[in-house]
Amino acid sequence: MSYNQPHPHAGVQLNHTAVYASDRHLSAEFIAAILGLEVGAPFGPFLPVDLGNGVTLDYCEKRDEPIQSQHYAFLVSDEQFDAVIARLNAVGVTHYADPGHTDPGRVNDLFGGRGAYFDDPDGHNMEVMTRPYARP
Repeated sequence: MSYNQPHPHAGVQLNHTAVYASDRHLSAEFIAAILGLEVGAPFGPFLPVDLGNGVTLDYCEKRDEPIQSQHYAFLVSDEQFDAVIARLNAVGVTHYADPGHTDPGRVNDLFGGRGAYFDDPDGHNMEVMTRPYARP
């Protein structure tokens, strides 16, 4: 198999991903509230948050070891971006212009859009952006 073929698996889509949390209810409710979404009904050990493109974040509790921080990025409209920043400010969660969290209270202007990063209750590095990254 050659990895240089143009779009050999164009029909492949991400359907869901497990997001580990020390408290699945707290973390799912947090991201749903910040993004203006709803938490779905429990499905086995998972508590789903459905995104607008058919992908589900399936929150799952992990209590036997520390949560390994992951990065999740959400593409939103300009209006949704403003609402996310307002919700973060309303609940006292600091947002940053950079993924290293060194530029607090600011947003970036990458690729002609706006973006910001913030932590969820377990330290996952969440990102909202209004334009997708330009890839070579």
